[in-house]
Amino acid sequence: MSYPEVISYLESFINYEKIPSYSYRESITLERIKGFLSAIDNPQDSLRCLHIAGTKGKGSSCAFIAYILRESGYRVGLYTSPHLSDFRERIRVLNPGNKNKDTVSDFEGLITQEELNRLTGKLKPAIDRYNKNSEYGPLSFFEVYTALAFAYFKEKEVDFAVLETGLGGRFDATNVVNPLICAITPISYEHTQKLGNTLKEISGEKAGIIKSSCAIVITAPQEKEALRVLSDKCASVSAKLFKVGEDITYQNINDSFKVKGIIGEYADLKIKLIGAHQLANAVLAIGAIELLHFCNVNIGPDAIRRGLYNTLWPGRCEIISKDPLFVLDGAQNIASAKALKETIREYFKYKKLILVLGVSSDKDKSGICGQFSRLADEVILTKADNPRATDPQNLTGYFSRKNTHITMSVKEAKGLARRLAEKEDLVLVTGSLFVVGEFRDDKK
Repeated sequence: MSYPEVISYLESFINYEKIPSYSYRESITLERIKGFLSAIDNPQDSLRCLHIAGTKGKGSSCAFIAYILRESGYRVGLYTSPHLSDFRERIRVLNPGNKNKDTVSDFEGLITQEELNRLTGKLKPAIDRYNKNSEYGPLSFFEVYTALAFAYFKEKEVDFAVLETGLGGRFDATNVVNPLICAITPISYEHTQKLGNTLKEISGEKAGIIKSSCAIVITAPQEKEALRVLSDKCASVSAKLFKVGEDITYQNINDSFKVKGIIGEYADLKIKLIGAHQLANAVLAIGAIELLHFCNVNIGPDAIRRGLYNTLWPGRCEIISKDPLFVLDGAQNIASAKALKETIREYFKYKKLILVLGVSSDKDKSGICGQFSRLADEVILTKADNPRATDPQNLTGYFSRKNTHITMSVKEAKGLARRLAEKEDLVLVTGSLFVVGEFRDDKK
């Protein structure tokens, strides 16, 4: 198959990331992908996995874990979602000693067009045959792509696969694996139409990745209600729960930090990712790495130190230009928006902040906009090229006291921001990751 043919084929599957609303429990089932994976000999069963769920910080935590493992000499499969510019970013293999940096996307080790063409062509007959006969309906885009990732990681004989859940956890397509370690990032209100209206319900969905086959779990600091759900789930399946803030602690010291871990202690640690929340993500990653000790995998402090420092995670508080500053961050929920607001205030100096904001229709628009309304001096509202995007006109009420501009595309917003920003200003592009991805892509 050619690359355009592959893109057309993959885009033919229903993609819930582009659908504003749907019945979550009627549309999503693990039985569908389990059936297909069985038809292709269950490639996921050959993988040693670390599985990460939560509301915010999942991708960054996955990246920290993957880079530490790579610095330890392991070949690492990394599966994350969504993507910024190219869906190939979701499937990556980090090879030790081979820092392959894609010149277009800045994502190391992403699956090449040629490899994706070959792999899709190889699995297409099985996909089509399964969809024709499936009692659970045809596979979705995310399910197909998850299966491609498993097959690719098996082919590449990765030593570990680091997997980020897409939506929730319990019914997520990645939840067919039996991981060595489960990690839970901070849980907050997200996708309430699908995951539930209470923190207890949402936490229950996230805790769905904890299974009796995985006896080791680590969690970031959580609200009491969320922690209670995680603790109860671990107890019910006889899994040991470790907690950042209790079993593993850290202290920020000027431009570095130190960690007192579960197994060892680590000093003079540094990361390139900006923000106190990224320190917390790094500590969660260290905890997950340490817990591999109970699986007879021992990672040394030097590899942890190098891995943390070398971790890149584009689109998360990423500076893409200076004078004026352009900062990109996909803050898609109120907790992430709050963390970004605090990071901007702590780490950046500027004369005027110009906010470029677009939000998906199923997100907490009021909560996200409320976090940024006092931060911004001037506002450019926009929308991504995605059916889920909120009409920017519908966001104006949250910024009634600001000088507000309406644009109907990210390209238009980008041009306007460049015209408005002066040398000492900061342009903050945030909200939907789809907006961030389009803004970041120079081809747009």
